[in-house]
Amino acid sequence: MAFDVRIPPLGESVTEGVILRWVKRDGERVRPDDILLELETDKATMELPAERAGVVRILRREGEKVAVGDVIARIEEGGAAEQPKPAPETRATEGARPEPAPAAPNPASDQGTATVPTPRGVGPLSPAVRRLIEEHRLDASEIPASGKGGRLTKDDVLAYLERAGRAVPEARPAEPERPRPAPERLRPVAVARDGEERTPMSAIRKRIAERLVQAQRTAAILTTFNEIDMSAVQALRARYKDRFRERYGVGLGFMSFFAYATVAALHEVPTLNAEIRGDDVVYKHFVHLGIAVATQRGLVVPVVHDADRMSFAEIEREVERLAGRAREGKLTLDELSGGTFTLTNGGIFGSLLSTPILNPPQSGILGMHKIEKRPVVVDDQIVVRPMMYVAVSYDHRLVDGEQAVTFLVRVKERLEDPSRLLLDV
Repeated sequence: MAFDVRIPPLGESVTEGVILRWVKRDGERVRPDDILLELETDKATMELPAERAGVVRILRREGEKVAVGDVIARIEEGGAAEQPKPAPETRATEGARPEPAPAAPNPASDQGTATVPTPRGVGPLSPAVRRLIEEHRLDASEIPASGKGGRLTKDDVLAYLERAGRAVPEARPAEPERPRPAPERLRPVAVARDGEERTPMSAIRKRIAERLVQAQRTAAILTTFNEIDMSAVQALRARYKDRFRERYGVGLGFMSFFAYATVAALHEVPTLNAEIRGDDVVYKHFVHLGIAVATQRGLVVPVVHDADRMSFAEIEREVERLAGRAREGKLTLDELSGGTFTLTNGGIFGSLLSTPILNPPQSGILGMHKIEKRPVVVDDQIVVRPMMYVAVSYDHRLVDGEQAVTFLVRVKERLEDPSRLLLDV
């Protein structure tokens, strides 16, 4: 009996994608939850797992554009595995993707097809979590889950084992990753005699271009600036960064300070956390904070959901996790959706001052910049201080200049006196 592998729903407004890479090869045996392929949409790169055990028969080539509901492969549940064949060659057509290097067969995939039923109340298990559950004969429903949507993570299982006084398994040596195609270096369509090289835009780059033009065309964007004396934040970080890392396992960066200050300022100026929807203004009583991350494939903005309910350590952990997934090209649509306000830090690249562009339908974005020592006047004395220019761009259709300036001043006040962040004043 054959099971059709179809392109699943890809999220709001996303109807198609491109097969970036087949992880499994034609004729290879797979088990439930084994990753079959990587699919690139105009918002993210996502992995599609196998839903059944059996032998995979590939029907669509790498580089092909596919739509939601398309059958891209079949899994023969009673089929016998063959010597894996290379995936069909990528066709040299417009929008072709780079040629992937051959992938090695997965020896673990031939070790039977029996699976552990999904325990109630914990959602589907990843292969790593399933392996730990099986090895230690645990009941997954008894382990507190901290993953998104109540999913059980590997860290949850390891922490449970440690609390129970059982030996935590040593980290297994990572299997060498199969070569991945270069994200932006696509096959050239034509090379002119004068040395020009023409390559098709990736789906994500097209989407970035569309959204930037959309923002400029549909919103009345205005930017206001200020500068922040970062002395107090730097002193606080220098004093507690080691203890912070020891206790929470993550570095104490600038982002959590700015996130905290932004959340407090948005509570005072809620219009910057609102959006225009038709003829209505929709106010959000929560803060889903977008954090711009530069990757080889372009700028992406993963979202720290419910940032207003998080501690410093929780924000730092989530930012680190999302940034890592962004650079690996593994962000899910949920991790990219729902942002209400955005932070972007051009300072890490040396930018001294810039005017950030809105991320529609949001009404505000805060730009951070390089910290640079400059002479400033303090108590009628010229002193040298680490200063940062900050900029907030906003949709003037909804946000008045007074509100934007007030928001930026509130951020400045809290960062120049970090004790206000703790006291919420």
